[in-house]
Amino acid sequence: MHESESILLEDALAAKRLPVLETFACPFDSGGEGGGIIRVIFPEFTCLCPKTGYPDFAAIKVFYLPDKLCIELKSWKLYLNAFRMIGTFHERVTAHIFSTLNDILQPRWLLVAGDFLPRGNVDTTIVFESSSPRPQGADLLIGSLAPHCGGFGV
Repeated sequence: MHESESILLEDALAAKRLPVLETFACPFDSGGEGGGIIRVIFPEFTCLCPKTGYPDFAAIKVFYLPDKLCIELKSWKLYLNAFRMIGTFHERVTAHIFSTLNDILQPRWLLVAGDFLPRGNVDTTIVFESSSPRPQGADLLIGSLAPHCGGFGV
């Protein structure tokens, strides 16, 4: 990795370096009883630490109750892979992903978790959830966001 190949998230956004996320019409009525919660997990997300340039590894976990649109998965994969040479903090990239999905999909409910692997024995998980009520059955999909590192009482 060469430092000249990396770019900060704010600069990447200004230069429109991230691919466009595509959507498609939701194929079911999500307003009915128990309407289809969608879970999408991307287990091999990488970005760069903006301080050291070292890679950070995470699972990006998305749970949403669509309204009219769903995320197209190939564009989602290409979008997340574009972060490999982008320098950003865990909190900033998770917030960015949440707000981007919320703006594009306008779901009935959305939760995004950036579940980062430990570096320097520091385990970080960032969760953003929309203010709308959590739909019935969502907890079955969300499961545990337990730490990846062991320790005293962990």
